Amino acid sequence: MSWVERARDGSARSGVFSTKHGDVATPNFMPVGTRASVKALDSTDLELLGATMVLANTYHLMLRPGDELIASLGGLHGFMNWNGPILTDSGGYQVFSLNPKIGEEGVTFRSTYDGAEVYLTPERAVSVQENLGADVAMQLDELVGLPAPRDVVASAMRRSLRWAERSMAAKSRSDQYLFPIVQGGTDEELRGESARKLAALDPPGFGIGGLSVGESGQDRTVALRATVAELPATKVRYVMGLGDTEGLLDAIGHGMDLFDCVWPTRLARHGKVLSAGGDFSLRGHAHRADPEPIDRECGCHTCSHYSRAYLRHLVTTKELAAHRLLSIHNLAYTFSVVSGARKAIAAGSFAAYQQNVVALRSPEGSGTDEE
Repeated sequence: MSWVERARDGSARSGVFSTKHGDVATPNFMPVGTRASVKALDSTDLELLGATMVLANTYHLMLRPGDELIASLGGLHGFMNWNGPILTDSGGYQVFSLNPKIGEEGVTFRSTYDGAEVYLTPERAVSVQENLGADVAMQLDELVGLPAPRDVVASAMRRSLRWAERSMAAKSRSDQYLFPIVQGGTDEELRGESARKLAALDPPGFGIGGLSVGESGQDRTVALRATVAELPATKVRYVMGLGDTEGLLDAIGHGMDLFDCVWPTRLARHGKVLSAGGDFSLRGHAHRADPEPIDRECGCHTCSHYSRAYLRHLVTTKELAAHRLLSIHNLAYTFSVVSGARKAIAAGSFAAYQQNVVALRSPEGSGTDEE
């Protein structure tokens, strides 16, 4: 089995997801390394932060430097010197942001690098990810931005179901998991249909896609509840593109296990930091001579060594060190949120933990785009 439950508190659950390159305690967050690199950080930074699993992107890597080249250099693990588990997104999000031509066989789009025409099928997406050597590969799916007409959402969801079947038939590596992706927008009936039919395929886990694309928190909750009702309790559940504190805790409360998002590192590059007391920008004049760390309770490298005044100086003078130091802190904070959730679930106090974390914060919003 790929996932084993360790504790449960209501619908929230904790467990262990086992892969060829190690175990991942869930719930957990995966930093996004779209082009085989988490921006401004290296594998040593990630190890020191306590990251256990990272994400890379099929679309970008198949174009630059190419999946066959990466395979010749030891796959993604050898290429980026990362010994832990890796998940590769199929690239569906990036492809469908390029207004592709969609057909039953696959999609045609223009490369963002040189404008060349690229044709991607579900089978090709699996082949690329097998070359990349990730521990978890994702099916190619059809993404629809929300809100959208129900018939459009239904058509995309059912095509994604057909592509899931083709993806699983194309899979050849026995040491790599392949996750199909639940779609259906925020429609309860469509979400339930997608989850039910994918569960019948008996994969080792499931991606929950088509969220964090403009829907409200209430609509996301409806979609998650409808999805969970149809998924087996013994398989890992991965919500794609979700990374803000409130969203993470809400999804964990509905029984979700894995998450990824560019939110922590993207904020860092804009001089914004995450903290238990609320997210804020270091650009404000109030921090110009502030000797305090970002967060007194945070034990990360950044908070242990640097003041807000110094970090503001780096941000306002556009020093590249700001990207690294703020990314370290923002990821450390995000890891602390999911780690706290695991402990609270084990103690039977998740609801109180969630309430306390949210009550202390004054968030500026959330973000979900690619890195």
